[in-house]
Amino acid sequence: MSDSSPSIQQRVVFFGRVQGVGFRYTTSSIAKRHPVVGYVKNLPNGSVELVVDAEPEIINQFLADIEAAFLGNIRQRNVENLPREEHFLKIEIRR
Repeated sequence: MSDSSPSIQQRVVFFGRVQGVGFRYTTSSIAKRHPVVGYVKNLPNGSVELVVDAEPEIINQFLADIEAAFLGNIRQRNVENLPREEHFLKIEIRR
């Protein structure tokens, strides 16, 4: 990763019809096209949580690809920056 754009960690929660539609597996597949690490998991309220670690520009591209894949399913997304307390080696699907 370049010195000019250090990686950050973000938590993104997707709302809408995002469970039962292959969201976690598709997100994991899309992640293979981007240098990102983190995890994706379903939440009890029907939303999906994605924690992603990468350079900001790469995160934006990754999120755009997810939204394109689930056009019409995602009603809203909430994004927050996280302190880098957990380190990842890949994108994991968590249960």
